[in-house]
Amino acid sequence: MIDTSPEALERLRQDLLDYARRWPQEDDVRLFLELLDDAQDPFERARLAGHFTASCWLVDRDGTRVLLTHHRKLGRWLQLGGHADGDRELSRVALREAEEESGLPGLTVDPQMFDVDRHWIPERGDVPGHWHYDARYVVHAGEDERYVVSEESHDLAWRSIDEVLADPHSDASMLRMARKWMRQRAAG
Repeated sequence: MIDTSPEALERLRQDLLDYARRWPQEDDVRLFLELLDDAQDPFERARLAGHFTASCWLVDRDGTRVLLTHHRKLGRWLQLGGHADGDRELSRVALREAEEESGLPGLTVDPQMFDVDRHWIPERGDVPGHWHYDARYVVHAGEDERYVVSEESHDLAWRSIDEVLADPHSDASMLRMARKWMRQRAAG
């Protein structure tokens, strides 16, 4: 079910404001809030000036590993995620993408926004380069951690979060999420 209600839009605004209070040093939130007020629907991928996406920090039961995709279009190891396609409930989008791209059963999503990242997507075919405004949520694996590689990925892999932190080739936003996750776990 896709939620296009004004209430969903207001919940997202409040989630972003809450995120800004928790992470005041991150500047991207202001841009996300500006996008919410755009007259052209920012939840549709047809808005080529930029649009909302959602992704997940999909952790195993112990919270020591994260499931990453070797992204077919971008050719890099990243978190699972995708387009909102009209849905304003971005935590649900993150969960849906995690389920579709991993095949894992029994996933659960934390409703609190975990990270935000605005990043450039290069031109591909007839789609010009554009901005993704990615809201990220923690998704927890259930009992069964055997994934299925979807057509979105070259491969999937569980990687230790310590390994992500130590890898000099890790994407900057992946490193930021790994650090946030480790601080959150340490705080208990």
